[in-house]
Amino acid sequence: MAPRKKLKGLVAATITPMTPDGKINLPVIHQYVDYLVNEQNVKNVFVNGTTGEGLSLSIQERKQLAEEWMCQGKDKLDHVIIHVGALNLPECQELARHAAAIGADGIAVIAPFFFKPTNKDELVAFLQKVASEAPEVPFYYYHIPPLTGVKVRVEELLDGIKAQIPTFQGVKFSDTDLLDLAQCIHKNETGEFEFLYGVDEQLLSALALGVNGAVGSTYNYLGRQTNLMLQAFAKLDFALAQQYQFLTGEFLNFVIKLGFGVAQTKAVMTSVSGIPMGPPRLPLVAASSEFIIKAKAKLDSIVWPNGD
Repeated sequence: MAPRKKLKGLVAATITPMTPDGKINLPVIHQYVDYLVNEQNVKNVFVNGTTGEGLSLSIQERKQLAEEWMCQGKDKLDHVIIHVGALNLPECQELARHAAAIGADGIAVIAPFFFKPTNKDELVAFLQKVASEAPEVPFYYYHIPPLTGVKVRVEELLDGIKAQIPTFQGVKFSDTDLLDLAQCIHKNETGEFEFLYGVDEQLLSALALGVNGAVGSTYNYLGRQTNLMLQAFAKLDFALAQQYQFLTGEFLNFVIKLGFGVAQTKAVMTSVSGIPMGPPRLPLVAASSEFIIKAKAKLDSIVWPNGD
């Protein structure tokens, strides 16, 4: 078996395109892949996560989306990571088996958040039961306490995890606790694990701590600019990297004040890419026309360094 290519750089948290009547719109994913690769220079995707409304989709829809991303991404994308988390163990296991069967490059799981694990042992026991259904597939824990309410520190979770989950590859770290993140990276001296940061407006801070890459929704439409930030950081041009981060933050600060979530992300992506992402699924409601006009005007007004 060929050695596994390390996952690093930007990973787009994919949006689930929907038709006006709320069904998943598989035919546009071909165009979506080409847009990410050719326009944004983003070649890794994270499918069926928060941005993809994964928990609002049926198991069948999630499988169809995973298959379509694998099919359309063949020979174009470097990594297709499938989120297989759900509120119950059997569905997680079914999705993990399916992801393995279609050749996914990795699977990721959030902590269940109705009946929650309350400590490390309970969380690891759940993750292990999912990972064991895909014994050849790299496994990522998707740490997003603002949404799950599961606040087991990742630093604690990592201790001894490889013995219980041999496929454990790393963490999608979607939290602002940079102390926890720093301790994880500090302990990861061998570079055995990958840490992918999930709070787009704080990516530069996480780069300074040593993360491998980032998973986020803005990389769908600001991937090119964020890649330039990564390049500036790699060249030790911290002033230029700062400029990119500040401008990304300026846009996000503006739209967050208007109310910014998955529905609004779909609207921004439609506006920027021209690919129809459609409405979100209830209970989320579509972005207002006022939001779309203001967000587009703000994005158009930003002057990126070097005219990017």
